[in-house]
Amino acid sequence: MENYTYNSFTLQLEGLNFTKDFVYTVLFLFLAFYIFTMTLNLGFLILIFIEKNLHQPMYILFCNLTVSDIIGVTEIFPRLLMDILKPPSERLISYYECVVQAFLTQWISSTSHTLLMIMAFDRYVAICNPLRYSAIMTNKMILKLTISAWGVPFIFVTVLIGLSVRLNRCRTFISNPFCDNASLFKLSCESIVINNIYGLFYTVLLLVASVGCIVLTYGKIAVVCLTSKNKSLNKKALKTCSTHLVVYLVLSFCGFSGIALHRFPQYSDYRKILIILLFIVPGSFNTIIYGVQSKEVRQFVFKIFKSKKVLPFQK
Repeated sequence: MENYTYNSFTLQLEGLNFTKDFVYTVLFLFLAFYIFTMTLNLGFLILIFIEKNLHQPMYILFCNLTVSDIIGVTEIFPRLLMDILKPPSERLISYYECVVQAFLTQWISSTSHTLLMIMAFDRYVAICNPLRYSAIMTNKMILKLTISAWGVPFIFVTVLIGLSVRLNRCRTFISNPFCDNASLFKLSCESIVINNIYGLFYTVLLLVASVGCIVLTYGKIAVVCLTSKNKSLNKKALKTCSTHLVVYLVLSFCGFSGIALHRFPQYSDYRKILIILLFIVPGSFNTIIYGVQSKEVRQFVFKIFKSKKVLPFQK
């Protein structure tokens, strides 16, 4: 018979298991990714703050995605790095800390989709209604979009985590590198039918809403480009929209693959890697992708490097 420990407040994380020969290599790679991601995102936030030419709705909305990426990697990687160096039996986490981490994980993952939705709306207005862009994308509208993108997932995720917290726990082992909602309700020996139904409902709702928004906005942008003879407009639309779509596809693939693989315990190693990639890839590549395609960002970066090259010769 399996021994159960009911409602324990100390849980054990499975973490990532590597042989001694690869532990420090993996630790160095994860640490490098974390530093790289934080440097890029913090640098971009500072850049938007100090450069007046970048005080535009598109970049202000993108700052929200940058903040989301910073929170996502920070609530996962510091503890993950510490756990890599510990033996499995010492990878312990308190129940309350696990609940907070699960909430942040689900909230940030969901918010990434809603932020991309409002960014798609911004691009739709900019390309399909350029003459009314300033009148539509006012500071008040940006504030409403931002509050909606963060607030709606907050409400849904609060219910999602609340359904898991209400369950009595009879297990203490979490087969994951960190806590998420599935890890929480798998600790229970009670029926989790309601959790599965609500979780499926929320996942489908988020998927339909995000895909529907992307298809609708970019479909209308495509129609405008096909019927317009303005080559400058078409080039701008292609560059902006392709960037947005790449970020969305990467985020969607990592996120929904991780959710699907939760249902197949035999693929747990692949699931762990995909879930970690969900935070590494978008978090480090979003800023690069948007920064490279932005003429204003490139000009500002070139100006900084040019000034650094000139200064040593000025005495």
